[in-house]
Amino acid sequence: MPLHYIYLVIAIAAETIGTTALQASAQFSRLWPSVLVVLAYGLSFYFMALALKFMPVGVVYAIWSGLGIVLIAAIGFVVFGQRLDLPAVLGLVLIVSGILVIHLFSNSATH
Repeated sequence: MPLHYIYLVIAIAAETIGTTALQASAQFSRLWPSVLVVLAYGLSFYFMALALKFMPVGVVYAIWSGLGIVLIAAIGFVVFGQRLDLPAVLGLVLIVSGILVIHLFSNSATH
């Protein structure tokens, strides 16, 4: 796997951790989850910036935010017991489909 994709995967994982901690922070009323939010988002943006050395910002942001949305929805379901209706699931499927189109067919994915 190319290094810029590793940077992007780390950025997505850190963003997912940060957003999960945001839910757990109870609107920043709990100290340690709140600290984790700040650290995880900082790490996410750092690695996203590294990926931007090799990939266009639109592609990086589309993949970062799209996969983050899908992962957070899955974590919300598994960890927090949040349910999604059929239109929400279909929307998530469309997001993943869009990411696959970018990755498989676009020449813009890397410089």
